[in-house]
Formats: sequence, C-alpha cells, structure tokens
Amino acid sequence: MTGASDIAQISALWPSLWPSVWLSLQLAAITTVILLALGIPLAWWLTVTKSRLRPVVETITALPLVVPPTVLGFYFLILLSPNTAIGGFFLRLTGETLTFSFTGLVLASVIYSLPFAVQPLHTAFQSVGTGLVEAAQTMGAGRVSLFWRLILPLSRRGVLTAAVLTFAHTIGEFGVVLMVGGNIPGKTRVISIEIFNRVEVLDYSAAHVLAAGLLVFSFAALLAIYVLNGRAMARVHD
Repeated sequence: MTGASDIAQISALWPSLWPSVWLSLQLAAITTVILLALGIPLAWWLTVTKSRLRPVVETITALPLVVPPTVLGFYFLILLSPNTAIGGFFLRLTGETLTFSFTGLVLASVIYSLPFAVQPLHTAFQSVGTGLVEAAQTMGAGRVSLFWRLILPLSRRGVLTAAVLTFAHTIGEFGVVLMVGGNIPGKTRVISIEIFNRVEVLDYSAAHVLAAGLLVFSFAALLAIYVLNGRAMARVHD
C-alpha cells in the first residue's frame, strides 16, 4: 500500500501508538536536560584537571559504551530495588518503587547515555585554543566568567552535538529500559518496547510505523550534526 492508504493506516494506528511515543519523548527530553546540566561541568573538569583520578573518571564515563545493556540493566535493577539504600529511601519518600517506574527509567537513562553527552562536550572544550584562554586570564577574567563568557559560547556546537546524541540515544534504548522499567503501558512502555510487543504479536504494520519513525529521526539527527560540523570546519579553514 502506498499514498493515501498508507496515511489512512498510520492514522488508524496512531492513537494506540501515541502513548509510547509521548513517553519516549518525555524520557529523552528529561534525560537530555539532566545530562547537559551534569555533563558540562564534568566535561570541563576532565578538560582542565591534572588529577590522577582523571583516567578513572574517564573510564567510568565511557563504560556504558562497551558494557552490554542487559548487564547495565541488571545492575540498575539491583541498585534501584527497594532492598537497597537508594530504592528504600525513594520508597519511604514517595510510596513507590524506583524499579518499574518512570523515575527509575530516568535514572538509568542518565547513566546509560552519559558518554553521549560528556564525550562531545569534552572534545569541544579541548578544541578551544589555549591562547584565547591565556589571553583572557591575562586580562583578569575569573574562572567562572571565563567559562561562561568564552569557553561555553565557543563550544556551542559541542553542546548541540551532545544534546542531539543524548536525545537520539535515549529515545531508542531497549535493553536497559526493559530490565529496569519492564513493560507497563503509559508508565514504562517506550517506543522500543512497543515495537518489540508489536513484532511478538505479528503486528508488523504498527511496528513498521514506529521503527521507520525512529530510523528517520536518527538519520536526521546525525545528518544535522555532520552538516553543522562540516560548516564549522569549512569556516575554520577559510
């Protein structure tokens, strides 16, 4: 089917798919905001510090890139369970568990997507010329003023890259989400889980709508990053 029939089919499926789409958008947006707030100071610290702990922190930050999502999800499930200090405190505070909850998904997503925020920021901060920094310091600029008025504006493409990669990575995650949040409609059933459910019951039409949407979104996000970075490099060479 093509054309009008495809549009009609998508329109018919959309009401049942929208809850998982909206939940995924919320999760990705909240995770991105949190990681930018945490990732910017962490990436800056990694850029300027001479601490012996730097390699350890860099390793921990990059660990989610190489550890299988199911392994991360398993340990998140244990860490956030009501039997632990974190999970128990949250249960006493709110009356709800962190596991199989949206809040638990946010916490797990922040850790799982951490390298996608920190590494582009770190690279951007490193690319700022030391000559500019030294000149600003010579003119009496303080560290805080130097960072906010010089370093961060010059690193805005790195910030944008970090935001786009974090959002795109979070919106498509599966293994960690399934382990920590399960498959609860309207609460933890994000797009990737919805696709899995639809495939299991052989509802390929609905699965195709969601999967194609994620594919197009991911392509557009990466294309935007490469185009912006390409233009930036062209201006530098000019």
